[in-house]
Amino acid sequence: MIQTRKEVRLPSLFTANLMLNAGAAFMWPLTTVYMNQTLGESLTTSGTVLLFMSLLMIVGNYIGGIMFDRWSPYLAGLIGSGMSLAAIIILIFFHSWPIYAIMLFVVGFGDGISATVENSYAAAIKSTSTRQVFNLMYIGINVGAVIGTLLVGYLFDLGITLVFLVTSFCYIMLFLLMLTEFKVDVTPTKNTKENGATVAKANLRVIWLVCLMIFAIYASYTLWESVLSVHMTNLHIPFRNYSLLWTLNGILIVIGQPLSNRIFTKYKISTQAGFGILILALSFFSLIFASHYGAFVGVMVIVTLGEMIGFPAIPVWVDELAKNGQKGKYQGMYNVALSLGRAMGPLVGGVMIDLFNYRILFLTAGSAILLTMCLALLANSRLLKTNH
Repeated sequence: MIQTRKEVRLPSLFTANLMLNAGAAFMWPLTTVYMNQTLGESLTTSGTVLLFMSLLMIVGNYIGGIMFDRWSPYLAGLIGSGMSLAAIIILIFFHSWPIYAIMLFVVGFGDGISATVENSYAAAIKSTSTRQVFNLMYIGINVGAVIGTLLVGYLFDLGITLVFLVTSFCYIMLFLLMLTEFKVDVTPTKNTKENGATVAKANLRVIWLVCLMIFAIYASYTLWESVLSVHMTNLHIPFRNYSLLWTLNGILIVIGQPLSNRIFTKYKISTQAGFGILILALSFFSLIFASHYGAFVGVMVIVTLGEMIGFPAIPVWVDELAKNGQKGKYQGMYNVALSLGRAMGPLVGGVMIDLFNYRILFLTAGSAILLTMCLALLANSRLLKTNH
């Protein structure tokens, strides 16, 4: 029977996004701690592994966007989720060095395809406003991240095999959702490409600066998922307590996101993004002075407030700037910048800690976010003046 639906159902999109990010959230904090404390590798080595994992995620982002626009969105989703699932199942049985790193690379490539495909399906939805769709996507990302980071703190104590067993459940669910719910006709997106529509150069310039900002944000934000876990355990704070910070993060998002949506609906999407990112930058300056668990709890509250306001606005901002272009291509650019930031964050963080200290690292992260945010907002302001 031919599938006639034009859009993916929002509950299915939300659940798929949740499963993808829950699975990924098991891997990011686990990799640094597992490689450093169990496999005996340095922070620089673990950062290098995460770098190559994310570089392959970038390749996956790019290929996922091309497959969505020019080939088959449905098959692209199946290939991406299927590759990640196969790699995680292998890790259940083989997780020593270097098989662990090799399978992480496969997961990165598969996740990159899946992330771009999901964002592109989300941007193709017309029955609900783009802002509401990406707010829902953002909640899925964070609920998934909370589930993953919370459980990994407890499951790791019970053995690495159990961690991969639970992670495989997330990817099984993702694959089944891709198989059953994502076979829809997104012809309008394809027509945009076929009609030869392009994005204006001025808009494209802002998109590139927004992507630079995304790179700086996620290079910094990934420090929470990688070196912060080691930093806190070095301060004699249990890894389990580190995981609880992400529980707090998720609770605050579930409670605060509806309120944030209501408040910022009246504002431009770029204003919402800028305000949230400013708060996020300030949180990294606060980390300079954090030395006990209560301080890290306070900083996590600031981080959550900033990301809750800013993060869901950024892909919508990109979508508005690319209104006459290909959805897959520019959501792919957004995900490439995100993945590249994730790639460089752990490596640069590990190297800077080896050469300097955590305070210099946090100062650099906060400054980079502020600088790129100002560049993107300035270019966007000039664009708006030109259009008027």
